[in-house]
Amino acid sequence: MELIDIQQVEQLIDQAIAEDLGKGDITTEALVPDAQPGKALIVAKAKGIVAGTEVAKQVFLTVDPELKIDILIKDGYYVKPGDIITKLEGKSASILKVERVALNFLQHLSGVASETARYVEAVKGVPTQITDTRKTTPGLRALEKYAVAVGGGKNHRMHLGDAILIKDNHLAVLRNQGLTIREIIDRARRKAPSKLKVEIEVKTLQEAVEAAEAAADIIMLDNMNLDEMRQAVKLIKGRTLIEASGGITLNKVRAVAETGVDLISVGALTHSPKALDISLELQ
Repeated sequence: MELIDIQQVEQLIDQAIAEDLGKGDITTEALVPDAQPGKALIVAKAKGIVAGTEVAKQVFLTVDPELKIDILIKDGYYVKPGDIITKLEGKSASILKVERVALNFLQHLSGVASETARYVEAVKGVPTQITDTRKTTPGLRALEKYAVAVGGGKNHRMHLGDAILIKDNHLAVLRNQGLTIREIIDRARRKAPSKLKVEIEVKTLQEAVEAAEAAADIIMLDNMNLDEMRQAVKLIKGRTLIEASGGITLNKVRAVAETGVDLISVGALTHSPKALDISLELQ
């Protein structure tokens, strides 16, 4: 969890617990004596990469600091059905009250990490990095980007202040003023903090050449086909980093990497991963 702000995570956990508990866990409070001891296992039901174990642990400890929690499989490790990820011991009522909140975090983040790992594996042997985007669940960006890193991916911008990324809508506004790509990049360098990299999104080979000649730090090839990507790589000739983006699926990512691009950004890592099936079983 060293990649994210612990205080921010604690706030997210508090919000998630408040959302689920509401007026209290009526079922548990009606049926389970508060002092009744219990043991539980968090078990993988599918294969994938685990992420979010420390978050899940903190969920339980937020409700009951006296719970004993032993994480057996840490973030970043591969699991298969039947693997025990975590053991818990303490009040059964405490475990039951936040079981769903803990699993929601763990399943979702493990899903992000597992999906990222599939993309990373697909380009293995090619010197291309898989990166995430800002297409994240509102409020969960830090955790989702942490999970991408756990799965072997690279984080793109955390927020809009991290780098300059001139996208199509920026270009539409500025071209309406009569500016060329070179003039747009020059303006960005003059007016933005000096240490920030300038990336620009291009849709044509001509735009890619113009951006390279203007010394953009990164050129994003937006929704280009494979042949266009290969041509862009040849035309830019190593003058700057090249990123491919737009509709890149797991089936397509290897072919994209083999065009010679340096980065491939994939929104699907965070906007639509399938949660990893994980359950909690009280003993």
